[in-house]
Amino acid sequence: MSKTLHIIGAGLAGSEAAWQAANFGVQVILHEMRPQTLTHAHHTGNCAELVCSNSFRSDDADHNAVGLLHEEMRKMNSIIMREGGKAAVPAGGALAVDRDIFSEGVTKALQAHPNITIEHGEIKGLPPKDWGHVIIATGPLTSDALAQDIARLTGEGELAFFDAIAPIVHAESIDMTKAWFQSRYDKAVGPGTGKDYINCPLSREQYDQFIHELVNADYGLFKEWELPSGSKTLAEQEEDTPYFEGCMPIEIMAARGPQTLSFGPMKPVGLTNPHSDEQPYAVVQLRQDNALGTLYNMVGFQTKMKWGEQTRVFRMIPGLENAEFARLGGLHRNTFINSPKLLDHQLRLKMRPSIRFAGQITGCEGYVESASVGLMAARMAAAEIMGKDFALPPPTTAHGALLAHITGGAQAETFQPMNVNFGLMPLPDKDMLAPIQPNGKRKKLKGKDRKKAYSERARADLDHWLQHYGMQQAA
Repeated sequence: MSKTLHIIGAGLAGSEAAWQAANFGVQVILHEMRPQTLTHAHHTGNCAELVCSNSFRSDDADHNAVGLLHEEMRKMNSIIMREGGKAAVPAGGALAVDRDIFSEGVTKALQAHPNITIEHGEIKGLPPKDWGHVIIATGPLTSDALAQDIARLTGEGELAFFDAIAPIVHAESIDMTKAWFQSRYDKAVGPGTGKDYINCPLSREQYDQFIHELVNADYGLFKEWELPSGSKTLAEQEEDTPYFEGCMPIEIMAARGPQTLSFGPMKPVGLTNPHSDEQPYAVVQLRQDNALGTLYNMVGFQTKMKWGEQTRVFRMIPGLENAEFARLGGLHRNTFINSPKLLDHQLRLKMRPSIRFAGQITGCEGYVESASVGLMAARMAAAEIMGKDFALPPPTTAHGALLAHITGGAQAETFQPMNVNFGLMPLPDKDMLAPIQPNGKRKKLKGKDRKKAYSERARADLDHWLQHYGMQQAA
């Protein structure tokens, strides 16, 4: 079997993967279809071209999970973070870059590396079997030919081209003096207990006001490059969009009539509010979204409402007045696979383990998250090529938490792309969140103090992992 690592796609994930593997002494062939075959979003043939925002988001490693991810990547010699730092532009507490300087810097570094060969040209379908080690990192704009082959291999229903994302709420921010746990009619199916949903009740007056704000909120439009082939207008595209699992945007349902939601995802039947003798007129249900039980998604609330509007409108729901959102809703083009079902813990395709996936196609959101999964996929592949064991980073780290979510922490039946956030990490020990005060009592950490505690634990665990389990780079 060939010891060469083939990486398909030179976006952020593929570029990071090539850099990491090459620095372990692995011979890498990085395949990029641009500039011979362009997309609607790209304008150059450079590696790691940024097609949307120029921001890598918060660089606060103490109080923000993406900032923590930045720090972890820097500790592992990330090319994306190195060149991002060189190309940084003023952006307050965020890391934003000059997109041209950034992508040119990444491209030059990869071109100059003695272990990397960049080959331009589209890979029209799955790689040949004699490519013994492959990472597919083609992102949301995966070419039609490759996407079709992936769909045929994995099953048509396991590859999505548009995601319809419902907001996800940190469980600890839900007011359980107003909400309660219950499944409809107390049904316990499979691993269920009959109390599998968090329910938020609305009176008739609250429901009517909520619907008014929902249908009159400010909504975003699809970008031109997100249009599927054959769609000529945004209106046609909205109508024809093949949403994952056929999800219908909540605002489209609400616009069909004021009572549509009360007979749909907000129907109150089979539910009894233990906090009141009055039957709710409508109920918003939240379903557990990760194995840890720290995150809950708003069932049926996929939306294109602008993010500020989502926070305003959804906090009108009783029990969610102080909700903290791990992810806000959205609808956009994003080719991704059902990773919790299809990939093993080392990002290998279960039905063809010579192929790994990395980046947004695995179901992570964001530039930095994509690059971080590419970083890990490369280290896994390099260890395999060199005949070494690879220990996964602890789930208490940003990298470990994101990997765990992609490869099994998320529910396969409802899997949707996710940014890194503290809710993906295991709950800290009680002692960490409740230090002893001078009076001998414990005070639970909240807000920034709580986030800093997560970050400090992650830093210590990553340092230990790198020292005892992380491989040493050759260059």
